[in-house]
Amino acid sequence: MMTEEARVRAVIAEDEHLARVSLRRLVNDVEWVELVGEAADGRSAVEIIDRLRPDLLFLDVMLPEISGLQALQRMRHHPLVVFTTAYERFAVTAFEFEAVDYLIKPFGSRRFRETMERVRRRLQLDAAAPKFDRLFARVGSRIVPLSVRDVTHFQAESDYVRVFVGAASYLVCVTLSELQRRLDLPFVRIHRSHMVNVDCVEKVERLNGRRCVVFLNDGTTVVASRAGSVLLRKLMR
Repeated sequence: MMTEEARVRAVIAEDEHLARVSLRRLVNDVEWVELVGEAADGRSAVEIIDRLRPDLLFLDVMLPEISGLQALQRMRHHPLVVFTTAYERFAVTAFEFEAVDYLIKPFGSRRFRETMERVRRRLQLDAAAPKFDRLFARVGSRIVPLSVRDVTHFQAESDYVRVFVGAASYLVCVTLSELQRRLDLPFVRIHRSHMVNVDCVEKVERLNGRRCVVFLNDGTTVVASRAGSVLLRKLMR
């Protein structure tokens, strides 16, 4: 991934022109990164990310139209994220999204190089991590293997995830964000605490103007977030 033939593809989402120019210059100085797109507002960022599917996103928190955090929730594609912002108060929320780094403006080339080294290490780790096709849950003294294709949905419980398979559920030692990175479609995260198997969705109904209720084939109902509802409507078209 670090070779000239397979450079890391990056997008910048930044509304301030001068900040965008400065960040573009810093990115272009990194030989293993290719800048493939830019956005000046949150809605454009979502469209560009889902269309170009880059590896890396430099994201300002305070964007017009929708915020950077709202944009992240609406994206179907989930690249690694480096936040770039003038505000410290969003740092905790940013790392809940498992951001690689949080750059406080103004930042210089030295601080940016430190960030890119973190990005490099994270990409190497992700490349070495295989996709999940099986999970393991402890039930008493036994270890129970769970085939991912049999899972209807996942629910976050602190640093664990409850896995629902038919009428049973199991607690596994993994975060929902880690599962999101290591699972492909048909699994879609429709809420900060819920990820569902789209193949197990029987119907989707509007709860109000912006949110949906998902009915699964095991009888479970899950209320999607606003961003999750947007994603579901796109997938169910």
